[in-house]
Order: sequence, then structure tokens, then C-alpha cells
Amino acid sequence: MVTERYSAAVLPAAQAPIVVTSLGCRPPGAGEVLVRMEACGLCHSDLFIAGLEKLAAAPVTLGHEGIGRVEAVGPGVRDWAVGDRVAITYLGTTCGACEWCLSGRRRFCPDQTNFGYTLPGALAQYVAAPASALVRAPDGISAEQAAPICCAGWTAMGALREAGLRAGESVALFGLGGLGHLALEIARVQGLRVAAVDVSEKKLEQARAAGAEIALSGSEPGRVLQKEHGGVDAAIVFTAAPAAIPQAFRAVKRNGTVVLVGISRNSFELPLVETVTRGITVRGSYLGARQDLEEAFQLLQTGAIRPHIHTHVLDEVPSLLEQMRRGALLGRAVISF
Repeated sequence: MVTERYSAAVLPAAQAPIVVTSLGCRPPGAGEVLVRMEACGLCHSDLFIAGLEKLAAAPVTLGHEGIGRVEAVGPGVRDWAVGDRVAITYLGTTCGACEWCLSGRRRFCPDQTNFGYTLPGALAQYVAAPASALVRAPDGISAEQAAPICCAGWTAMGALREAGLRAGESVALFGLGGLGHLALEIARVQGLRVAAVDVSEKKLEQARAAGAEIALSGSEPGRVLQKEHGGVDAAIVFTAAPAAIPQAFRAVKRNGTVVLVGISRNSFELPLVETVTRGITVRGSYLGARQDLEEAFQLLQTGAIRPHIHTHVLDEVPSLLEQMRRGALLGRAVISF
């Protein structure tokens, strides 16, 4: 039976402290599904949203790495039934009619909604969500393991696809947090040679254990990769720290590719001479195609990848996000309901 009230991690207003509070539970409306959450991962994008000077909706429940079960369906919903397992990602609804929606690039729709930003997010015991925005989640795996795939795994897979690499080629991963450590595992499955770059020695130890051939910290890892290892075919920047971007440029070979994933409000000055004369390609990568999400779930099901998670309860969300801000979390923090 659906409870009358439930707990959620809420951002009350722009740049306000995140609070865990009680909210009223309503039945799903037309075209909606009520989901009882099983688990939700914490993402750096939650921090980014919490730090915005202006919000699209406030107050807003955060979270977009959610796994749950359908508790009730609203009028007009035919594709979902009570008991179905669902995944909640950052991508909510889209217009379905623009050039991006019609070409399989829904994530770039200019009229999209987003869980944990313009829609109530998954860091809650219950979520009333648009049925069209939900993704089928596989059974047979724990919700805690599946949750990080909804954003971190999906985004990592999409970024590696943007890099356009073939088996045997090399990639440098800048930032070995929730996204980076999964990108390393996926890259190894794809037969890529991996260089891991991070300021945390603990994360580098984890990267070596996961199969990274090179693990670097220090002030100039890009120069080291170029001078001592001949450069890499692509570099993917998962960290939001702008200082990593020039290092990624220095690390890639001629005609190499730099993929930018980490979101920051800071700016970066593109090195025009180096970009032009060395033929460097620069790409932004946001989430991934639906195929990337499906492949990431398949890798999880087969045991080819396994997120490094540590589970917590909902009341810990504010302190966990503060630890994430300091870069003190290893792997992915997941809230278990």
C-alpha cells in the first residue's frame, strides 16, 4: 500500500542547504507512473544543480540514478504494469518531433525535462514520473549495483563512443570518480589501453587494480604521457576541474581527440595554435544514446563491469554530497531504500 508521506532529499532554493524532509505522496496522474524507489546513486551533477544561482524549479527533489518498481499507473499508461522494474535517468521527457529526437539524439532535445532538475528526482522513497521518460531496468542484479549505470555508466559508455577508438588504441581518463572508474572498466572490456589520471593516490591504486597500464598524478600528467609514453589517441575529461583540460590537450597525439564530460561554470581558453596545427578534435559528451545505456546494462548483467559502490541511507545525502565536493568519495555512493 502506498504511504501518505515519504522522505526525500530536497533542494529548497537556489544554493540552499540540501535537506532530507517529508513530502506528501500523491497518486499518479494521467500518463504518469508511481515508482517505489529501491536505490539511487549520487552524481556530481547533483552538486552542480545545487550550486546554480537560479533553478528551473524549486523546491526540487534531487537524484537521477534511480532503480525502482512500479507501484501504481495513472490513466492512459499502457506500457507499464505494477511490479515492473524501472530506471530513472537524468533525461526526462522530450518533444519527440525535433531533428534531434527524430535522429536518435533525444538527449540534445531543446525542450527536454530532467529528473532532479525540472522533474522530481529519485533521491526519494517514491517518485511520480512521466511514464514515457522511464527506462526498463534488468532483473537479476541488485538495485544498488544497477543504479550507477543510469548516469555514470551511461555517460562513460557514451564518452568512449564519442572518442571513436578501436581495440588496441589508448585513452587517458582524467578523473577516476563515479564516472571515471566505470569508464576504465568499460574501456578494458573494449580492448583499449588505459592511462588513469587523478590527484588521489587511493583512486590511482584502484585504477591500477582495475587494469590501468599507466596511473599518474602530479602537476603535469599530460606532458608525462606525451614525452614518456608517446601520447594517447584520446583523452576524456570526467572531472569538473578546468585545470585537467590543458593536460588532456598535452596528452593526446597529433589528430587525437579530447572529449569533455565534467560540467563546470568555469571557462577554458582553447589553445588555437595547438588545436589547429596538431589537428586535435574537441567534443562535448552528454549522457549517451539509448544503445549506450542498454549496452552498459548488458555489461553489468554479464559481470563484465562492476561499479565500486558503498551504500548509505537517505539521511546521509547532505554529508555525502559535501564529501563529493571535496573529492573524498571513492567509487559511487548509493542510497538504498
